[in-house]
Amino acid sequence: MDFQWLKSYMPGSLYGRAILILLLPVISVLLVVSVVFVQRHFDGVTSQMTTSVSREVRLMLESGLPPEELATSQMAQTLLIQVERVAPEAVPQEDSWQWYDFTGPIVVRELRRFVPRLLSVQLPDDDFVRMYFLYDDGPVQMSLDRRRVSASNPHQLLVNMVVFATLMTMIAYVYLRNQLRPITRLARAAEAFGKGRRVDYRPAGAVEVKAAGQAFVEMRDRIERQIEQRTLMLSGVSHDLRTPLTRLKLGLSMIDADERVDMERDVEDMERLITEFLDFARGAKQGEMEKVDPGVLVTQIVQDAARAGNAVELIRIDGQGPSRDGVMLRRDAVRRAVENLINNAVRYGNTAEVSVQMQPDAIVICVEDDGPGIPEDQRDEALKPFSRLDKSRNQNLGSGVGLGLAIAADIARNHGGAIVLGESERLGGLRAEFQITP
Repeated sequence: MDFQWLKSYMPGSLYGRAILILLLPVISVLLVVSVVFVQRHFDGVTSQMTTSVSREVRLMLESGLPPEELATSQMAQTLLIQVERVAPEAVPQEDSWQWYDFTGPIVVRELRRFVPRLLSVQLPDDDFVRMYFLYDDGPVQMSLDRRRVSASNPHQLLVNMVVFATLMTMIAYVYLRNQLRPITRLARAAEAFGKGRRVDYRPAGAVEVKAAGQAFVEMRDRIERQIEQRTLMLSGVSHDLRTPLTRLKLGLSMIDADERVDMERDVEDMERLITEFLDFARGAKQGEMEKVDPGVLVTQIVQDAARAGNAVELIRIDGQGPSRDGVMLRRDAVRRAVENLINNAVRYGNTAEVSVQMQPDAIVICVEDDGPGIPEDQRDEALKPFSRLDKSRNQNLGSGVGLGLAIAADIARNHGGAIVLGESERLGGLRAEFQITP
């Protein structure tokens, strides 16, 4: 049987689902007990009490006394039943009781079952029971206390069940919260690590939760060691390669200008490639988290790119952002990512346009160009390191190793976001969205 439709009604949070698991059995038990209690208490007890009163009323009717004598008789005073004559038009034609009266139908049923000459039964409130009988000389009304035929205080058990169920649920929630807190702490630590931040976390809680937490700590340490080793390795390689490159540049400076132009360009390309390798190795780890106004940062990046001779323009900044005081970002890493997107745009196109959209839960920096763009089936490949899409991008415009978009994507992931590539409706080229969730 397919229960997929139930998922839309399930709470999304762990606390919500735990509370639901806790409350469902309690509420189910309360409902079952309440139904059994109402059936046994309202039906059984009320039937017995009404049957007993029916015998007393029947005894008075069979005494043979006229209504006037019966009203003042010792029997009526002992049984606490009032007897009086009423006009025929004052006799109700049908039985009646209040809509909320659960025991009313049972009282009427038992009275009609055991009492003869009964015209109608009236239960106008919770205080009296009025019965109408037909004598030879006219109708007679008998009244008695309602408490003699109905169970008293039937709500006490229900109130006790609700009170103690609420109390036990609150106690269970406190213990449950203590059990769930280590899981939420683990989730926050994992989310922070996914955004490139390290928060203090020590495994705690139940054995299974503690084991998962310890596995996360070991995994985090192992990943950080691998990143550190990669950075150190590429930094060492880059440093070792710069020394012979420097000697080559000194040697080239002694050669005639006409002969050294091409070789100097090759050396510059090698230096730039080494720099790109090192930037990729560092990834998004450069700089500490600090409060940054995204609009101001992007404005400075665009102005710097324009001063460098690039045809780039900041067309708009929408929204006020999550906070007027700024959001927590790695300024240098975000700058490098946006600069890479702008450099790619002006490299493969003639002009580039930059826009910023600050939403309550995300920041989107969009860079569009009028270049050839990237086919949809190759956009995922373009975000991979060392990917070069020769067919879709003009590689004659400059050399590269395919790390620009990969570095930007890595920085976006470390800020809880992603790089989304698409087609620019405005310029017709590539549209690169740098999305982050601070």
